[in-house]
Amino acid sequence: MSEWAIIVHGGAKDIPPGQEQAHRDGCLAALRAGQAILEGGGSALAAVEAATRALEDDPTFNAGYGAVVNAKGEVELDAAIMDGKTLAVGGVAAVTTLRHPVSVAAAMLPERPVLLVGDGAEAFARDHGGEFCAPSDLLVERVGDPGCDTVGCVALDRYGDIAAATSTGGLSGSHPGRVGDSPLPGCGLYADNAVGGVSLSGEGESLIRTTLAARLMRALEALPPGKAIDAALTYLARVGGEAGLIVIDTHGRLDWGHNSARFAVAHASAGQPAQAFVNRAEDARKDPS
Repeated sequence: MSEWAIIVHGGAKDIPPGQEQAHRDGCLAALRAGQAILEGGGSALAAVEAATRALEDDPTFNAGYGAVVNAKGEVELDAAIMDGKTLAVGGVAAVTTLRHPVSVAAAMLPERPVLLVGDGAEAFARDHGGEFCAPSDLLVERVGDPGCDTVGCVALDRYGDIAAATSTGGLSGSHPGRVGDSPLPGCGLYADNAVGGVSLSGEGESLIRTTLAARLMRALEALPPGKAIDAALTYLARVGGEAGLIVIDTHGRLDWGHNSARFAVAHASAGQPAQAFVNRAEDARKDPS
């Protein structure tokens, strides 16, 4: 049996100083929701779903409750989850009334489709116990923080299985129907027991153009997490854009990095206490090679 590990993020962005602690606290609360499952012998899939649901419940973050509106004043949410054991993926995009998009994405894992959008995704949710709400119930008033980012989680369980998840409340003022990197495997997330798991945040179009999650996974085949993150960020510079990346490899080594001003992250592992940060420089842990 392997040791467990878990890491969550609340979005790569410029966090106003007065909101930094709320981001740390929210990430810690989400981390503990997933950590409790792992410590009890539960699966990585269950842990990343629970942690991401907690982030979707926290109005500090742009996912679920805390979403933003597009150019038409409408809410559009995306989410995805991936099982590193089977390579099963479930994703939903451009949904407007789902309270917890990540759980609908999780319900898709045994299904043939990988991604459902709009009305089709919401019809699937109705048939599979999805939680619904009015779009207005997902909005919060923001002061000094436009939202506009993604949350995510990666976990390794005691059985050596890895999972990753993402969720976003959209990009403020975006074109209606716009889908970013979050629900796209190889762009916003990926998980493979043979390599590791990753979840990303940042400028979605840049992450899609570089298939940055896939680039990070490829680097992770030969490099420890920190160096793999550096390599991925170097490649991202080809098209520009900000990003934050969290990683757990198949050996249970975790790390994170970003080129954005701030990136709210919390992590824990067997024998290592839960900690939260809003900048990689705050985290004194070294990348094990």
